[in-house]
Amino acid sequence: MDLTLYPFELPFRHPFTISRKSKSTQPLLVVKLQEEGLYGLGETADNSYYRMTIPRLTGDIERVEPILKEYALQEPEQFWSDLHTHLQHNMFALCALDMAGWDLYAKKQNKKLYEVWGLDISHNPMTDYTIGIDTIENMVTKLKEFPWPIYKIKLGTKEDVAIIQALRKYTDSIFRVDANCAWRSDEAIENSKILADLNVEFIEQPLPAEDLEGIKKVYKYSALPIIADESCIMEEDVTQCEGHFHGINIKLTKCGGITPALRMIARAKQLNLKVMTGSMNESTVGTSAVAHLLPYLDYVDMDGPLLLAEDTAEGVTFDHGKVIYADGPGTGAILKER
Repeated sequence: MDLTLYPFELPFRHPFTISRKSKSTQPLLVVKLQEEGLYGLGETADNSYYRMTIPRLTGDIERVEPILKEYALQEPEQFWSDLHTHLQHNMFALCALDMAGWDLYAKKQNKKLYEVWGLDISHNPMTDYTIGIDTIENMVTKLKEFPWPIYKIKLGTKEDVAIIQALRKYTDSIFRVDANCAWRSDEAIENSKILADLNVEFIEQPLPAEDLEGIKKVYKYSALPIIADESCIMEEDVTQCEGHFHGINIKLTKCGGITPALRMIARAKQLNLKVMTGSMNESTVGTSAVAHLLPYLDYVDMDGPLLLAEDTAEGVTFDHGKVIYADGPGTGAILKER
């Protein structure tokens, strides 16, 4: 297979702020694998919290290029396993290659990826749209300028309850809140009672991942379901979420791609955990791949292309929360001309 890398730095429509940082652009890296006249696309994201930079991602992927040159793709699961030996220290890089491998594999069969898995897309969940932390006035403005059936509201301020109370005045849409580890256990429990009365659906990662006792307390006493994010990064984390969370949010970039995500979904269902996939602000390349997992999911947060002012590709589109697949085979993503 031939490897090509495309680095991007895309501006957000609005500065994107969560409890621990704010940014105005999103650096991304798109991977293209070509074989037998066909190609597959994958994507990964720069993320300072996980110490991932575009130079680090590029360097680690380029180090496996000699292996790729000699590789003939047959089974994506085996492809992931073979690359994992060399990239187990960098799941972000492995994700991009795995995603491209699945895209190429489906194209070889001239099928959409969900068709390869034999999935029924008739009951797919709708995606939420994220409102990042800002002044209450600005958060209200963002909500009003983008009418949507489901919102994820980023919290982690001294005005968290006031934010939801203010936003609720302008819409009856579903709210989900994400505190990104910013709360304490007693605060999370108390907030859950107020938020439940404001028709919030669930709370994502209210406490730091290392606060296991606090998380267990919140799980027991919360008035709302609790979904793991930073507490569920890798496959082995899923089992640890039983008895601590009601569901998990799988990020393909963090876990190493589609292949481990499929295993995480299967394990979560065995444990009766709700399953969600989330966004790392990927463009349409990565988001188009996530779309094919929808039949497996209870919730999805795949609004990256909606938050970005520019894009890398054409592919999946949205109709007021509903996810529309592209016409082509594979994930459906096609790079825009640069």
